[in-house]
Amino acid sequence: MTTNSILSLPFRKSVQLSLSSSLRQYISKKYDQHPDMFRHDLEVIDSLRRDAVNTREPHSTGIRKLQTYAAQLVWMSGKFPIDIGVDFTWYPALGYHTEHPLVQNNLQYELLNILYNLAALYSQLAISSNRSDTKGLKTAASFFSQAAGVLSHMKKEVLPELRMANPPDDMDEATLEALAQLFLAQSQECFWQKAVMDQYKDASIAKLAARVSDLYNLAVEAAMQSEAISSAWIHHMSAKHHHFAAAAQYRAACDCLEKKRYGEEVARLKDAVNCVTEGLKECKGGYISKAVVDDLHGLKKRVEEDLKRAEKDNDIIYLQIVPPKPELKILERANMAVASVPSQVAKPYEYFGDHAEFGPALFTKLVPFSVHVAVSIYEERRDRLVNNNIIAELETMTDRLHEILSSLNLPGSLQALEKPLGLPGTLVQHAEEIRQADALNKLQRGFADVEKLCASDKAVFEEGKALLAAEEEEDHALRLKYGTQRWARPESRADPSHDGGAKLWNQAGDIDGYFASSTSSDAVVREKFAAVKETLAILAGPDRGMMDYIPNSRRTEIPELLKPAIGRLRGVYNDVLRLESRRRKRIESLRARSRADDIKGDIMAEAARLERTYPNTPIVPAHFEDFFDKRLDSLYESELEALEKEQADQEKIMSEIQRANRDFESQKKVIGESGNREREKALQRLDNAYYKYKEIVSNIEVGRKFYNDLSRIVEQFRNQARSWVNERRQEARMLEEYVALSSFLAVQELLLTSSSSELSMPPLASLSMRSSQPQSPPQAYQSPAPSSYYMQSPQRQPVRAPAVHSPPVEAQIQSWADNVPQQQPKPMPPIASMQGAWMPNMGIKFSGAGAGGSGGSPGQGQQQGGGSSSGPVRGTWDPNSGIRFG
Repeated sequence: MTTNSILSLPFRKSVQLSLSSSLRQYISKKYDQHPDMFRHDLEVIDSLRRDAVNTREPHSTGIRKLQTYAAQLVWMSGKFPIDIGVDFTWYPALGYHTEHPLVQNNLQYELLNILYNLAALYSQLAISSNRSDTKGLKTAASFFSQAAGVLSHMKKEVLPELRMANPPDDMDEATLEALAQLFLAQSQECFWQKAVMDQYKDASIAKLAARVSDLYNLAVEAAMQSEAISSAWIHHMSAKHHHFAAAAQYRAACDCLEKKRYGEEVARLKDAVNCVTEGLKECKGGYISKAVVDDLHGLKKRVEEDLKRAEKDNDIIYLQIVPPKPELKILERANMAVASVPSQVAKPYEYFGDHAEFGPALFTKLVPFSVHVAVSIYEERRDRLVNNNIIAELETMTDRLHEILSSLNLPGSLQALEKPLGLPGTLVQHAEEIRQADALNKLQRGFADVEKLCASDKAVFEEGKALLAAEEEEDHALRLKYGTQRWARPESRADPSHDGGAKLWNQAGDIDGYFASSTSSDAVVREKFAAVKETLAILAGPDRGMMDYIPNSRRTEIPELLKPAIGRLRGVYNDVLRLESRRRKRIESLRARSRADDIKGDIMAEAARLERTYPNTPIVPAHFEDFFDKRLDSLYESELEALEKEQADQEKIMSEIQRANRDFESQKKVIGESGNREREKALQRLDNAYYKYKEIVSNIEVGRKFYNDLSRIVEQFRNQARSWVNERRQEARMLEEYVALSSFLAVQELLLTSSSSELSMPPLASLSMRSSQPQSPPQAYQSPAPSSYYMQSPQRQPVRAPAVHSPPVEAQIQSWADNVPQQQPKPMPPIASMQGAWMPNMGIKFSGAGAGGSGGSPGQGQQQGGGSSSGPVRGTWDPNSGIRFG
């Protein structure tokens, strides 16, 4: 512990690295701009970081260095993503693992460390201020308030954006809260000290001291939840809490004396004595600095003297009732310490400029990363609008059209009559298209590709899931090993941190659902292919095969009565074909327009406008929402409106073709035309197979796109799982070390506590025992090693005193302070006869205790005890009978 009465925060340490080289590489890979455009900026950022990490002395020049680099990091977070490929290495400043660095590819982690060192610098500047005068006290209080403000800013603004499952122990929420409250308490203490120095009224000083006590208590409560704040600091803060509680009551008692409330004065002085006594209890163990201990002793002496005087005066002179503590009015609080966030930290953008405090912002000409994200968001939204809202609707209408035509047996019924022999022209065209596309092999390759993509995605997903399962098993085993009280961290599936176990396991369940749905869809598509595979093989084969498959009609001429109906049906069917062709060209045109829709130039102009309009506001993708809506409306709103007209046209033409088909079928029945039925069915099967092939091709493309999109999801899941598992394992190792250290310290404390009350027995070899007269050795008892009973004997009943008629058995024990080797006992003093002396090779033999509890031998008991003792007892030893040697 320091000899100072207040605490300061030590600096976190880092290692030198080339930030510019990583930024150069990232710009080259991810941006459309050459890194040489930013050569000066890259040199400056390296210089700023070097100055910031080398600030390790309490000097005011370090404030600007840390603030400038922190401000540039905040600015860069709008230009770059959080992970730019730089491994920032920092060593903890508090806790039990200050020699183990934590490495993170995280810009916010770098910012958090720089702000932490800024708070540490403020606290050390406060410590180094001259607090012997009021000016120095005001300066120290200001520095402590700014340190608390920076820590509060870290907790509220930076920590939520850290995106780490487990922040460093000395920068987690509990630690930052404890440190902020500690520095507020020390700032308030400076105001209290200034009030004492300026001789404020006792009532005012009491209010200030009461608030100091409250703030130290808040710091203790938060520190108890932290893994990094040492017990020495906690004892220090607790002692200060009791100290200022006592000081507040003492000053309130002085105010009572001035106002002649003598009974209340005594009550408050008694409470002050109790508080200062509690504070002195924290001094046990040497955790507290000498300055704090001296302050407590000095306050206690003064309070006790005043209490003695006040009680005497009240008992003899004033005779006022001393109220109990619950009836005392709670002291008012005067809060002077407020967490003050420096404006350079809270609003860094206001300090950028050619002649401003931080100079010009770096990488201003670099397209912000948020703009790249906005471009991706627009493209995804555009593709979803075009593909799902327009093209998918048109294709759905086309599928519905084909279903109705197939139910009407069109065009098979027409072709059977119009072309009673040979192959219809449309069928020949469809067959040629199937052959050129190598339809069967194309579908087989498509299915193979989809299977391969699915298997690859499943392998990546199972790898991530296996990591989660392994971590869960490890955590469960460690929880069983150490117990739930000592293994105090959330279970794997309940970890609420960002990208933690709860989120990852939920995401795993969602991905399982994706695979189940896609597997079901793949099976449906395969069933479609199996249903038309043989028919497609006929279409893909030569014309002779189709002619053999399609039977010729027995009638080669069309009846005159059918010709008008056939003409009307053919006309409407051709309208359907034209509608389908027009729709197909429209879909192709939409896809071409979507691919040609390049938003980069326009969005750059919009970003420049936003930067001019809001120079102090970082650009985020949400700022482009209105821009997206206007652009999508101008380009694709007309297409959405045309869908309604397209649907109405299809409904109209479908009603016409159904009416024409009814007339056609009724005329066929009138003339009894049924000889072409088999030909109709064959032609219709081939036509259906062609359209089913087109549908399956579309399904395969959808499946391929689905698994390509899913691959990004599962890769991100695996990477997040791997990162989280690594952090959990590192946390587990640290927690194991902490539990082991806690257990060791607890055992040591228990041994030290018990050493003053428990007896440490000497080794067996240092004992020599003799009896007053020879004994006949009793029957040997088959027992474990003698030393084990000897070590257990202090826990049994002590050896009873000999009976009245029996001579005592004396045990001469060598001095326990002698340093006697265990295997070499000291020589015994001369005795009358060595025949009854106990030797180590004789073992320990037990005999039953007589009625009088005689310690003599059986023979002696019979001769002198009047039969009061019995002979040796063989069998099980009774612990209640005591232990007898000899």
